Amino acid sequence: KVRGLTEERDELVLRNTLLSERLRSEMAPLEHEQKKLQIKGQMEEEKANQASAALRYQRDRLRLENEIAREKINADQIKADADKLKMDLVVRDLDFQSRKLHQESEIADSKTVSIKADLELREKKEVWKKQANREPEYLREPFKDGVLTVSDRRIPLNGPIVYGVADAVTDRIHYFNNKSEELPIFLVIDRSPGGSVMEGYRILKAMQASKAPVYVVVKSYAASMAATIATLAPKSFAYPNAVILHHQIWSVVAGNPTQQKQQLDIQKEWDRRLREPIARKMGVSIDKFTAEMYRQNVDGDWEEFADGAVKLKWIDSIVHEIRETGILKEPEDKTEEKPKLAFGMAEESDAKGERFVRLPRLQNFDAYFLYNRDGYYR
Repeated sequence: KVRGLTEERDELVLRNTLLSERLRSEMAPLEHEQKKLQIKGQMEEEKANQASAALRYQRDRLRLENEIAREKINADQIKADADKLKMDLVVRDLDFQSRKLHQESEIADSKTVSIKADLELREKKEVWKKQANREPEYLREPFKDGVLTVSDRRIPLNGPIVYGVADAVTDRIHYFNNKSEELPIFLVIDRSPGGSVMEGYRILKAMQASKAPVYVVVKSYAASMAATIATLAPKSFAYPNAVILHHQIWSVVAGNPTQQKQQLDIQKEWDRRLREPIARKMGVSIDKFTAEMYRQNVDGDWEEFADGAVKLKWIDSIVHEIRETGILKEPEDKTEEKPKLAFGMAEESDAKGERFVRLPRLQNFDAYFLYNRDGYYR
């Protein structure tokens, strides 16, 4: 019984061993396949690990690059902030400087305005100082006790009476008449040698036609046409030592004898028309007037001081004081300037060094009634 059990056991052991061997032989391909799969799995896992490691490396590299980029951005931002801060500082500094300059400019402008106002005030003071700051005296009867009061209704008549002088004088006579027909007009002669008979005659006619009285005032001398204007004026005044000179018309004729005679006839007629009213005022004939001229002076230049001219009725009244109330501005200092002549005339010197003034060409039918003893006027 025990033997049988042993044999059975051995049989079972053998059977199990065979079975195990058979299973082992059957399992060997499977185990090989399993190992192969394990190795492949390991290889795949290794590949996966490597791929994962590559991805992790790439991820880490990208992360690092991102961090570097972020740091760069941060650095750029910091730099930009710093630049902005610098710009802000520059802008603030510029704004400060601008405000400072503006303030300084305002202060400078204020000083400039103050200086300008001061200069303008000084200029106004200077202008005020150079003006009389009063009104001219307008008197209907300007002559009293040897004093003649002259207003700004004043017309100067100086130098040779040439083309254009009549316009200047008569226009002013008309102007003053348009302002007032009652207040007197003063034609003031400082010194005049006479001149064109046509120009002078127009002045005489304007004086005679003027509704406002025209008074002629002679301060130094009036000769020829200027003396005729003074003598034939509605009323004339002169300083005692002023000189009045009358003579015949002076002129130059040219051409053949017939032409010269015709020109001479015209001169004689002008001489009669201008000197006859003077002779009439004196109460003598023109022939007696002419004869007396040459009795007084061999050249026929009859000159008298104004106090003597009053006796001859050349001048109406002697004045000892002339009050020029119309001169309200300080006259300019012209002491260093070369004397200037009006109406385009100028002083010249000839080949001998003698000074002279060339008179303008006469208009048709005109003649010069001018005192020219030394040939200064040519």
